[in-house]
Amino acid sequence: MSELTTVARPYAKAAFEFAVERQAIDEWQNQLDFAAAVAQNDAIADLLSGAVGVEQLAEIFLKICEGKLNDHGQNLIKVMAENGRLAVLPQVATLYKEFADEQAKLVEAHVVSATELSEQQQQKIAESLEQKLARKVKLICSVDPQLIAGVVINAGDLVIDGSVRGKLNRMADTLQS
Repeated sequence: MSELTTVARPYAKAAFEFAVERQAIDEWQNQLDFAAAVAQNDAIADLLSGAVGVEQLAEIFLKICEGKLNDHGQNLIKVMAENGRLAVLPQVATLYKEFADEQAKLVEAHVVSATELSEQQQQKIAESLEQKLARKVKLICSVDPQLIAGVVINAGDLVIDGSVRGKLNRMADTLQS
């Protein structure tokens, strides 16, 4: 996985810098997301494994993406096809999103709670995280009844485990040592 990220990073960075220059960050994100979805299609994934020549592969890929990519997006696909890198398009789209979020000072926080959180609770968590992280926070909430009560928050490298399950696990570890 890290090898794919290493291969994808220069393409994502170049696309992001190009999009910033042209003030088209969202447009490029949409193009990359679409191209990544095409690359993940089972039929296309078989073609990416080397069954088809570079020019033919780029032509097939662009025909599928017709109307969804502008001229610059099509050029990126051609360059990636020439270098045999179309398989890393999903990683390019992911890294591009990370660059865009970093510029916008936005962080996604995954909040797992034992029960569904109310709007007020979500707002309070978001405000607290925004103060702590000095960034805008986008909450992604889910429910896991195995937590018993409380929440677990993951925001980048920050992990806050305020769940009863987590407290019980830490207490068990302490008692065993």
